[in-house]
Amino acid sequence: MLVLGIESSCDETSIAIVRDGRQILSVKTYSQIAEHAPFQGVVPEIASRSHLEKINFIYESAMEESGVQPGDLSGIAVANRPGLPGSLLMGAQFARCLSLVYDLPIAPVDHVEAHFYAPCLEGFEMEYPLIGLLLSGGNSAVFEIQDLEDLRILADTHDDALGEAYDKCASMLGLGFPGGPALEALAARCDSSVPLLLPPLLREMPEPRFSFSGIKTAVQKAIRAGADPTTLAYSFQERTVELVLRVLVRCVESSGCQKIVAGGGVLANANLRGRLDELANKAGWTIVYPQSRALCTDNAAMVAALGTRLLSGRKRAGLDFPVSSSRST
Repeated sequence: MLVLGIESSCDETSIAIVRDGRQILSVKTYSQIAEHAPFQGVVPEIASRSHLEKINFIYESAMEESGVQPGDLSGIAVANRPGLPGSLLMGAQFARCLSLVYDLPIAPVDHVEAHFYAPCLEGFEMEYPLIGLLLSGGNSAVFEIQDLEDLRILADTHDDALGEAYDKCASMLGLGFPGGPALEALAARCDSSVPLLLPPLLREMPEPRFSFSGIKTAVQKAIRAGADPTTLAYSFQERTVELVLRVLVRCVESSGCQKIVAGGGVLANANLRGRLDELANKAGWTIVYPQSRALCTDNAAMVAALGTRLLSGRKRAGLDFPVSSSRST
């Protein structure tokens, strides 16, 4: 199967052509970082307009690189939830146009679930059940994955997502947008033996959950008190990773499943990867995440990988499929 994937859930316009849900023939992504940087965050109206302006060019570039003709395609996979409604609508409309012109079936794809299929593009075999850990700018959650389109949430965020907390704290430290890579680089310069400046997050809760809003206030107070930026960046990173590991341990223990697949843009962080690997080795778990950092962030290849499975099972939608800001449509 040759499936064209479309990802436009937030601020990346991405088109991919994937063979059999595993082999990437082409993936082209336009990032809107420069357009949103002056605002220190994603502006929905700017995002949707940028998708509209760029998506035709990205599509033509991906098709040219892949050497595939529209008539060769088996179908279209498009992210339709969750995300910014205006951004999702741009991708959905483009998918509908291609479907009408070339008589291609469409598989609407859950963007969150698609992140867990990204490792399949590097040879990973999905064997259910699995625990899914998603850490991104818009989502921080743990799922029990029983089957295709069968995800049960085990832990969610009470407020902010981890990626958002990285960006906001980096902004307070004057590191620019997006802040994750810059904050990670600054933290790496710190002596790991220094005392942490920030208190632990959510030490004891009745049920596992994430909460990152309080750490932004703690960082702001530390900056006002004249804290060293390098030590503060290191402390932020350590405390947030501690919470991720604690929540993951509780979810694994409650579910009994010790096979974990992780995804989302924050998984590009080398420190987080290393700490997850250490925990898995110590506990005897299996943990998999994309080795390519480009597959951690939003991309159309992961959408095509999941869409291939849906299309293979003849899960197809009419042209009136909805888009939604939440996972529930």
